[in-house]
Amino acid sequence: MKVVCPDPSIVSIAADSKHEFRKIQILRRVSHHMKLPPSFYRRDDVVQISRELLGKVLCTRVNGGSTKAVIVETEAYAGAGDRASHAYGGRRTKRTEPMFAAGGTAYVYLCYGIHHLFNVVTADTGTPHAILIRAGQPLYGAALMEKRRGKPSTDKTLMAGPGTLSQAMGITTRLTGTNLLGDRIWIEDHGFEVDERTITVGPRVGVDYAVDDAARPYRFIVRGEFDSLNG
Repeated sequence: MKVVCPDPSIVSIAADSKHEFRKIQILRRVSHHMKLPPSFYRRDDVVQISRELLGKVLCTRVNGGSTKAVIVETEAYAGAGDRASHAYGGRRTKRTEPMFAAGGTAYVYLCYGIHHLFNVVTADTGTPHAILIRAGQPLYGAALMEKRRGKPSTDKTLMAGPGTLSQAMGITTRLTGTNLLGDRIWIEDHGFEVDERTITVGPRVGVDYAVDDAARPYRFIVRGEFDSLNG
């Protein structure tokens, strides 16, 4: 994956015996990392925001443990007018209530009674747009991620799906409704800009019930891999 940055320094990261990701060069800012502001989330175009989340860094501080991961796959859900959305038709339940909060809120739901799936709520209060974070690459806290996942080492399957990502990051439904501007779960900009040529766009997963809406090109995937910066 090629990542570019306006004012970069080049950091060359090599794979080691523990982390099996291939060697790449990452261009990144030297300055401090910035937590995404409310204005990033509180925009109308959920599809554009979903694309812009690629290369951003999801961070958690749960039960005293900190983890960070680069977001590499997202899916947009466009609220009341999108049959694939939990809020289609304005449906409002105890579970979906966080979707109607102001952009920058976590929406976490249980899938098949097993997987805790993390979504980023966007737009203004009352507009239930959300973005499912489907996959990530470890950036910090890999050892804790491995422990949570019950894996002996970091490999490509560590957080290759939305359920495993949440498990590795310590995200559960207890965090639904959490403000993403706080210190439990948030998203940072580390200055990574993903090359558009590495992004695959396609239909969302497992939404055949959504009829014509199932074909909407709302899924974004970065081809290639980031290496862990540290464990």
